[in-house]
Amino acid sequence: MTKSYILALDQGTTSSRAIVFDRQGQARGMGQREFRQYYPQPGWVEHDAAEIWQSQLDVAREALRNAGASAADIAAIGITNQRETTLIWDRATGRPLAHALVWQDRRTAPMCDELRRQGHDRLLQARTGLVLDAYFSGTKLAWLLDHVPGARQAAQRGELAFGTIDTWLVWQLTGGQVHSTDPSNASRTLLYDIHTHDWNDEILALLDIPRSVLPSVAPSSAEVGRALPEWFGGPIPIAGIAGDQQAATFGQACFKPGMAKNTYGTGCFMLMNVGDAPVASHNNLLSTIGWGLPDAGAGPAGRSTYMLEGGVFMAGAAVQWLRDGLGIIQRSDQVEALAASVAGTDDVFLVPAFAGLGAPHWDPYARGTLVGLTRGTTRAHVARATLESIALQSAELLTCMNADSGIDLSELRVDGGAARNDLLMQMQADLLGVPVVRPRIAESTARGAAGLAGLAVGFWTGLDEFAAQWEAEHRFEPTWTADQRTARLARWRQAVEHAKGWARPESA
Repeated sequence: MTKSYILALDQGTTSSRAIVFDRQGQARGMGQREFRQYYPQPGWVEHDAAEIWQSQLDVAREALRNAGASAADIAAIGITNQRETTLIWDRATGRPLAHALVWQDRRTAPMCDELRRQGHDRLLQARTGLVLDAYFSGTKLAWLLDHVPGARQAAQRGELAFGTIDTWLVWQLTGGQVHSTDPSNASRTLLYDIHTHDWNDEILALLDIPRSVLPSVAPSSAEVGRALPEWFGGPIPIAGIAGDQQAATFGQACFKPGMAKNTYGTGCFMLMNVGDAPVASHNNLLSTIGWGLPDAGAGPAGRSTYMLEGGVFMAGAAVQWLRDGLGIIQRSDQVEALAASVAGTDDVFLVPAFAGLGAPHWDPYARGTLVGLTRGTTRAHVARATLESIALQSAELLTCMNADSGIDLSELRVDGGAARNDLLMQMQADLLGVPVVRPRIAESTARGAAGLAGLAVGFWTGLDEFAAQWEAEHRFEPTWTADQRTARLARWRQAVEHAKGWARPESA
């Protein structure tokens, strides 16, 4: 292997990023650009897929320029993406038929209610490992086929392609030559059987989705195609794909059962490696595929590593709300100093259920709630309650995860933008009762995509070499007693009860 770099494309919910990594796992060039969010109705969230592609292409070129690299220097491209976001496009023209429905979008909650009333939730969870919720792609795809004029007829004629954002980027990079995803993204659609490693015909029939719209599923670490020379000045293999949370888990080198990471981004996502067989959750967590690695005896999707996952829908987005919605801060990085200016929240709690509640509550009708206000409450108390809400939601997830897995976590590896907030990380350690470890290389999600791509083309020799590059930058040790943690979590659960069901239609 003579090439010097891996190019990682990190397509997130609010911005597109690209990072060029060298063989030591160091970032050598970077680009980032935010793109527009659309909110056509309460609870609806959309993206312009064409804008996502253009922004991702632009930042990839910028990262190459900043690294002083050309296509000839790049061994492979790795892709990681916001998961569950759903779009359909015309196979002939490559044009989307509508805006993408973002993972946060709740418009299919009534459809999920009806499926649950019909008793289909047990089938869906048994096959897919997922809780029946509007979060996932399946009901979003069904909605698009039913509501975009002519979409269902075009799908039945084989003219449409469905994809999550990874599939969309691969399609664009290859000029429409490749329609593919990986097991980590497929396992988030509510359409993929995580036991048989194939799209499930029973579920497709239930949701009236033709199999012809679905992509093929290849291992997360394998060459699926090549980026056209016109994009970067020469062809580059596309050799790694994983949804953002699974990619971050890979980037944190959580390769052994019992290892876990938490990513603090727009949402907050905790994943624990449970090994080579899925673990059914009894606490409303998700059983999902972390990644599929090539294995001659494991079928076209490779050999899967499984995860338990809990998702918090609003983490960094709650801080953005302080900035954009309330104007309490001008920049997101100002929240730490403001929150630290008071010793506590004075019993103020923010439940940031702006798009419903995820695990373990799964209430699409919950809404954001601020409780415990008095005349003495200041913007500093609200800021501190906002940070604490992120840590409290994550602490709930770990309690469930320990119970499902039978493993008591010894440490939690963390990443994402808000993981740079020392106050939040100390709150997290105190509420968990275990050390919180922040890595030296903060770009875990992009690093995971780079690792999957690099392993596929021999850039790194194996998992051991890749894992050896992981180093801790800071350990936050817990300072609270068990009684303090228990009391705070009990008070939090009281606040959560006030948020539940607020937007439920009278007919539901």
